[in-house]
Amino acid sequence: MFAVRRMMNRRGDEFAQSAIAFPMVVLLLMAMLNLSIAGFASVNAANAANHGARVGSVYQQGSAGAAYSAAEQSISYAPVGNYQVNVSGGGFPGATIGVTVRWNVPNYIAPLVAFFGGSMGNLTGSATATFRQEGW
Repeated sequence: MFAVRRMMNRRGDEFAQSAIAFPMVVLLLMAMLNLSIAGFASVNAANAANHGARVGSVYQQGSAGAAYSAAEQSISYAPVGNYQVNVSGGGFPGATIGVTVRWNVPNYIAPLVAFFGGSMGNLTGSATATFRQEGW
């Protein structure tokens, strides 16, 4: 009778289950944080590239400089990440002007991956927008 009662006592099961599940939940939350930061940086870069290319397309002279300046100004308000702006083309009506914004944000899971022997760098990406330069 005592052995049956002892086998029915499951007081420590909740603690064991929590000890296994809690690290998984924390890891999942960290991955979601990483992806949301990368998504935020990607949207910022796309908006800056689009804004820069649009501004450059309406300028008659100095369109590349105007596009670069507009993209830099647009991205200067982003609170997270590092961004690089490149402008190509433009110069005459009908020419294509392209703005590329590269982004780089920290990866918060990289130290955990390195602990297990792997390697991961920062999260990176780019966004490009192309417009035709207007002219009259």
